[in-house]
Amino acid sequence: MASAITLAADAPTLSAANTGFMLICSALVMLMTPGLAFFYGGMVRVKSTLNMLMMSFISLGIVTVLWVLYGFSMAFGTDSGSLIGWNSDWVGLSDIGLTELWDGYTIPVFVFLVFQLMFAVLTPALISGALADRVKFTAWALFIALWVTVVYFPVAHWVWGSGGWAFELGVIDFAGGTAVHINAGAAALGVILVIGRRIGFKKDPMRPHSLPLVMLGAGLLWFGWFGFNSGSWLGNDDGVGALMFVNTQVAAGAAVLGWLAYEKIRHGAFTTLGAASGAVSGLVAITPAGGAVSPLGAIAVGLIAGVLCAMAVGLKYKLGYDDSLDVVGVHLVGGVIGSMLIGFFATGKGQSAVEGLFYGGGLDQFWKQCAGVFGVLAYSLIASAILAFLLDKTIGMRVSEDDEVTGIDQAQHAETAYDFSGAGGGAARTAATAPVAPAESKKVDA
Repeated sequence: MASAITLAADAPTLSAANTGFMLICSALVMLMTPGLAFFYGGMVRVKSTLNMLMMSFISLGIVTVLWVLYGFSMAFGTDSGSLIGWNSDWVGLSDIGLTELWDGYTIPVFVFLVFQLMFAVLTPALISGALADRVKFTAWALFIALWVTVVYFPVAHWVWGSGGWAFELGVIDFAGGTAVHINAGAAALGVILVIGRRIGFKKDPMRPHSLPLVMLGAGLLWFGWFGFNSGSWLGNDDGVGALMFVNTQVAAGAAVLGWLAYEKIRHGAFTTLGAASGAVSGLVAITPAGGAVSPLGAIAVGLIAGVLCAMAVGLKYKLGYDDSLDVVGVHLVGGVIGSMLIGFFATGKGQSAVEGLFYGGGLDQFWKQCAGVFGVLAYSLIASAILAFLLDKTIGMRVSEDDEVTGIDQAQHAETAYDFSGAGGGAARTAATAPVAPAESKKVDA
């Protein structure tokens, strides 16, 4: 009887503090998807702005519904063969008690599932940046539904689900270096290899139309990332979440400096786009590693990611793949860097006692990280390419050449991002409506 009383006393009870903390973190992660929409929306040409925004926003609708119907069950249900989960009681979320706790934690199941839902929403939205200017919206929506079902839900189970092969192997992924960033980056590469380049790639200027919008999006992402990372410890009782919060800020700041330094040496200028991209690269890299490394380790992770991701974005011009907004260069490369560096910089004083090479742990954890990285990368790349190929051969993935040249916003959404028809006085309206001289018409940028 004494043993039973002791066990009952030790059983977790619902914590109002942790529950509130996790709900706030969930809201922060939700904000990252609109932030991503602004970040990507500012990076494209003006004729593709709305489409880029919509490619992120539609994920909020599609993935939310699928998560309720079966996604949560597939990702976190009872393990089957270390590859997939399933719990029929979670289908439709109809048999979960209001105060039923997530196993081993002090937060309700509903809180855990909504936090993980926001990760599932964001991940396919990340892919969209690689496909700017050229994908049918209906095809993209269908791709999201298929991709999260075939790729994201199983991979989330591998990495975070009890019984998943990467989880059981001991692969460390605090908040999504493999399951989110490598997964999305590899998927982006797989899809663009199938659908091909934009018209005018490497020939026409394709500069961002609104760098202020890019900076706003980067700021929202940075802000939301604190919930993304710190919340992944599912509580705030032992200081690990606080370590992750600090390391998130430190790595992002270091990556900004690393990217800008490389940019200044390589191209002779410090650009706002480089600062924004550098911040995101550092945030990506620290996502898997932040609970295992010290703040000094976070500086190293951020600097390395900032420099190597800045170098990686130029590979698309050398290798000829059209990654429109550098999803491969930032998310795939950054995710790989952060995941692998755990094998070197893990201190054994954070989320676990695992030590990396520089702290006396040898290379054992490094090889585990390699297994997780390349397992997820290969599966996502191949599965995503197959899905894109099937969609392309059935309903078609790309818009017509005319629609791509004239603008995907008008063709797919019957709208434009900016309406200046009512701006200015008579002189401005006259200038705006005056015919363009033939000699000058070729200079007009669509």
